[in-house]
Amino acid sequence: MAESITITDNRTGESFEVPIVHGGVDSSAWKKNLPGVWFTDPAFTTTASCESSITDIKGDEGILRYRGYPIEQLAKDSNYLEVAYLLVNGELPTTEQYDQWAHDVTHHTYTHENFRRRFMDGFHFNAHPMGMFVSSLAAMSTFYPEAKDVEDPENRKLQITRLIAKVPTLAAAGYRFSIGMPYVYPENDLDFATNFMSMMFKVAEDKYECDPAITKALDILFILHADHEQNCSTTTARTVGSAHADPYSSVAAAAAALYGPRHGGANEAVLRMLDDIGSYDRVDEFIEGVKRGDHKLMGFGHRVYKNFDPRATIIKEAADNVFKVTGTNPRLDIALKLEEAALNDDYFKSRKLYPNVDFYSGLIYQSLGFPPEMFTVLFAIPRVAGWLSHWSEMLEQDSRIARPRQLYVGADVRDYVPIANR
Repeated sequence: MAESITITDNRTGESFEVPIVHGGVDSSAWKKNLPGVWFTDPAFTTTASCESSITDIKGDEGILRYRGYPIEQLAKDSNYLEVAYLLVNGELPTTEQYDQWAHDVTHHTYTHENFRRRFMDGFHFNAHPMGMFVSSLAAMSTFYPEAKDVEDPENRKLQITRLIAKVPTLAAAGYRFSIGMPYVYPENDLDFATNFMSMMFKVAEDKYECDPAITKALDILFILHADHEQNCSTTTARTVGSAHADPYSSVAAAAAALYGPRHGGANEAVLRMLDDIGSYDRVDEFIEGVKRGDHKLMGFGHRVYKNFDPRATIIKEAADNVFKVTGTNPRLDIALKLEEAALNDDYFKSRKLYPNVDFYSGLIYQSLGFPPEMFTVLFAIPRVAGWLSHWSEMLEQDSRIARPRQLYVGADVRDYVPIANR
């Protein structure tokens, strides 16, 4: 017997059944029986705007899976390019498929010289790297006008490959421009993470070398940030894409959403909190201030995860490996004591406030030499694969253009009054 809910309209006394489909209420039955009556759900916190088979989150259980694969297994045994293939194509690649995918991504990392030399150089000398990144993504659509044919599956695949390949190049170019350093070209014999580090930090050496623990940690961070279901930026990508905008414009819109500090700036907020604490000896005082409501504890708890963030355990181990290479610093010592104090305090345990992925990611990025203004860009690089997966899935579903309803609460009809009589 199909699951359903029976609803009675107390205005008329009539009842009707609403089917439950995949754990959600089927809105078509509601629309048919109650025309003109809309749900009011600010921020869409209880509204499913789509069906998706990409990412499964069970917040109460601390579960995150990409296409059914637990994030713990992917972080341990896979790499970012393989995970990107999984998100985009729905299945893990064979050896032959992976080799072709890695080759295609590697050989699409270059950008047009006019783009780098004219467009990028047109920014103000102190432009924010994330602002440059958002603008660059949108501008790339002008270099690939064929991307507007979004109904061609092969064309979509080509543009997806181009975007995943080029975003590290765009990100690194924005950073180099912001500090007045010359651009570094991609190198086809480097892996994805090392190539990005080379474009970011290479100076005059013949070949950029990076400790394997560092590239592995960066690769893990890319995996953990590759997708996270219907968050603000992903929903933006699907909404803009529903108008059949090209993928560069859709991804630029998603990146603009991520640019907002309420979405992409959490790990930077953790560093500011650690700086505000100032010293190891002030952690206990800060904890008491949090309980009094004087301070906010950044990097703990999550909008979705009501138990623990499964990504936090993974990134903690990666962080330990990075700090063995880079050494500790005062911020890290404060963070370790803060985590220990919070995890052993009933106030935080009763509220299920556990460290999330942002608590350690900023510390890792800082230890690797990334400035805080690059943190959101680092979030965006891997998330492009997730945005594109949702954009492509939405097109395959032949979704209608997004058009939410509203509850109008403004003035009723009124007559115009000439300005002299007001």
